[in-house]
Amino acid sequence: MSLKDILSPLTVWRRVAEKPYTVIDPINDRPGAPRYRGFHKNDMNTCIGCGTCETICQNAAIDMVPVEGVDTTKEDSGLRPKFDYGRCCWCALCVDVCTTSSLSMSNEYIWVDTDPEVFRFVAGAEEKPWDNNELGYQRAEGYRLLDLEREEMPELEPEERLGSFIEMVQGYSAEQAKEEADRCVDCGICVATCPAHMDIPGYIRSIREGDINGGLALMYETNPFPASCGRVCTHRCEDVCSVGHTGDPLAIRWLKRYIADQAEQRAYQAIAASAEDERPEHVAVIGAGPGGLSAAYYLRLLGYKVTVFEAESHGGGMLRYGIPEYRLPYDQLDKDIEFIHSLGVEIKYNSRVNHDLPFHKIYEDYDAVFFSTGLPDPYTLGVEGEDHPRVISGISILEDVTDGKIPELGKTVAVVGGGNVAMDAARTARRLGCEVTVLYRRREVDMPADIEEIVEAKEEGVTFITQAIPVRVEDRGKQAAFVWGEARMEDQGEGKRPKPVLQEDKMHTDVFDTIVPAIGQGTSLDFIPEDLSDKIGIVKYKIKVGLHGETGEPKIFAGGDIANPTKDAISAIADGHRAAKGIDAYLQGKKKEA
Repeated sequence: MSLKDILSPLTVWRRVAEKPYTVIDPINDRPGAPRYRGFHKNDMNTCIGCGTCETICQNAAIDMVPVEGVDTTKEDSGLRPKFDYGRCCWCALCVDVCTTSSLSMSNEYIWVDTDPEVFRFVAGAEEKPWDNNELGYQRAEGYRLLDLEREEMPELEPEERLGSFIEMVQGYSAEQAKEEADRCVDCGICVATCPAHMDIPGYIRSIREGDINGGLALMYETNPFPASCGRVCTHRCEDVCSVGHTGDPLAIRWLKRYIADQAEQRAYQAIAASAEDERPEHVAVIGAGPGGLSAAYYLRLLGYKVTVFEAESHGGGMLRYGIPEYRLPYDQLDKDIEFIHSLGVEIKYNSRVNHDLPFHKIYEDYDAVFFSTGLPDPYTLGVEGEDHPRVISGISILEDVTDGKIPELGKTVAVVGGGNVAMDAARTARRLGCEVTVLYRRREVDMPADIEEIVEAKEEGVTFITQAIPVRVEDRGKQAAFVWGEARMEDQGEGKRPKPVLQEDKMHTDVFDTIVPAIGQGTSLDFIPEDLSDKIGIVKYKIKVGLHGETGEPKIFAGGDIANPTKDAISAIADGHRAAKGIDAYLQGKKKEA
């Protein structure tokens, strides 16, 4: 033992003359430090119930529970975190990982009660004294446990795009897909927003775990068009991605594409092997678009014989005839269709109902009928002079290019509209060497087209004129003059978008080689006989259907754009899946009755 060891205890005597420090009221006079990790707070309006806090808690001190007054929506699970202070160690990982920054901790740390149950509570839902305490622990600005930035998707430069119709988006590498998949917090908020309710967290997890074939099987449970949807899906799931609240939303669509591009042939064979034994019933499907072929796929898995009637020479509907190949290459669409066909689904092309085959014949010969014929008829502008030969619809231009024809558009083209078809028509015309101007009656922020389509169109040299209301088309010989007026945006009240009002003293006339209306498409239901039309139930040119696509005529089911106001491929796919279940229930019910 050293001398220092002997003398050290005696040094305490130097404090014998100092005034003792006493806390008279330790409960009220000992506040925590400004960033002390005390009791939890939760902003109920910001929280979306993603459950990331529950997942990260290593002590199982958080449970996601329903709360009165909090509704479940597509953007909100309706659940809120309930904390158990018998388990919590105040590590604050839940605060650090919170995707919406709704969680924080007050600097209050003293809570006395004789009932142990009170220490299990839903922060934010149960009023506490510290709720308005601004001091305490919050995630530091700029600090995140999660990666905020999405993995950049390689794509062709604008000048490269204009040289051809080759696919502009190049796809993720294995390393990029893994990096992007690692950003997923596995919350599942996206599933409710997906019209097909795909198991998005499940197939993203398969990328992280290196089980690509398993991911493909998961996707096919609700969507038989993974290669196509991985390229052109409207990806509304990304709009509600919990990671997107404080960073870039996960690239869900591109990860779906990655799985479809990488899956092995044996993965498809395993899916095909899951089909049930063949049943005697035979179902007719009218329309080989995403809705019709999805219904055919799921009916075939259930063992039913299926024949699809398609008016065109190829399947895919608007996926083929409304989307250019630079966005959705035909070989990828054909890959999806061919797999459906390989299961034993018969597809009769160039078979226009009531032209090549009477609807009544199909109705009588088959045990059930599903039709999903899309919206083939383009809307007109409704202005004087639009019957001019230089006025050509956007859909007809896209169809011509799909069929290998080069439409004669001239040098200058005006595209009227602000949706995806308008963007696709404009960008197609640019690839054909035209100078293109898009005119839209509302503001750019009101355009229904995907934001990326608008951005890419601008990158490719398309000019935009907004708040431009069509007035008339005038003949200029081999050209056409487009007369339009500037719009004033008139407020329509809360929750409604402003209405464009023509300012007649602000008129313009521009001359173009071709004017392309692309303001939407309508239903064509001429193939339905009048005696069945009344039974089926048609309201304002839309088929009225039930939850599983059932119409007023028990044997007939419908779905897709003719019945669904959403008008996108993934919604049509979901309709086809639901209708397959409805047809199965109908046919099995008939069998029981017999």
